[in-house]
Amino acid sequence: MDLVDGMRVFVASVETGSFSGAAARLGMSPKLASKYMAELEAQLGTQLLHRTTRRLGLTAAGEQLLSRAPEWLNELDEMTGELREARRGLSGTLRVSAPVTFGELRVLPLLRRFRAPYPDLVIDLRLSDRFVDLAAEGIDVAIRIGRLDNSALIARRLGRTSLLLVASRAYLDRSGRPETAEDLARHTCIRDTNMRGDGAWPLTEGALVHRMVVSGPYLVNSARLARDLAVEGEGISLCPDYMVQSDLAEGRLEHVLPEVCGPRLDIHAVHIGARRLARRQRALLDFLMREVADSVSN
Repeated sequence: MDLVDGMRVFVASVETGSFSGAAARLGMSPKLASKYMAELEAQLGTQLLHRTTRRLGLTAAGEQLLSRAPEWLNELDEMTGELREARRGLSGTLRVSAPVTFGELRVLPLLRRFRAPYPDLVIDLRLSDRFVDLAAEGIDVAIRIGRLDNSALIARRLGRTSLLLVASRAYLDRSGRPETAEDLARHTCIRDTNMRGDGAWPLTEGALVHRMVVSGPYLVNSARLARDLAVEGEGISLCPDYMVQSDLAEGRLEHVLPEVCGPRLDIHAVHIGARRLARRQRALLDFLMREVADSVSN
């Protein structure tokens, strides 16, 4: 009798309340489950279960074994699974959450590169600008930008993104170029409602800190739309640098007041604080630590 099989029958019998329930869970006959249980007790030299016609009960020795057996079996499954996975590469499903625009522009290309060597790996990418509940939604790794709420999540800092004031040349030619942060109050501004706070733009200019109350006809909950409206000449936007780098390089947008700095926001990868992570989860975290750090500001 295999000791592992006996331990599995023992744990499943306690959890289901019967040998028949254990047998159904483990895919064997009730007679074989009962045999494995008896052989386990013989091998250990002690009774683990009280048998009655109505239910199974734990002996003192059974309670002691149950306190450690499930964790031992889980560790054994993880270890053997990782050894099999190491031979054939990463497999299974990785559920990843990220902000919508950053996910589309930066995270998806990275995930495609990460997955390329592993044909059996499935990426489930879920984009949302809210902070999702990792446990409730089964998320393995979440990318978050900005201040982290206090939680039991484990966070790894990947880098930073800076928010830049940008506008099209057509808008600036039409409305004039602001010379100071205070001039923004007289300009048409496009506000991204995903920014936390009271709606004012937090800006720094040397040692000066401004909280500029701005106005304009557009409020959007998308950094991409704020960028699009700026390109179309609708006003000045405060956009993440990863969103507008190519527009600035190719002349679709101008950097307004380059001496005025918008917020610098940390980018983190977070996961539930488990004692042991799946190999594919650890591999993704290590990959992101390398690759995102190379593609965003620090």
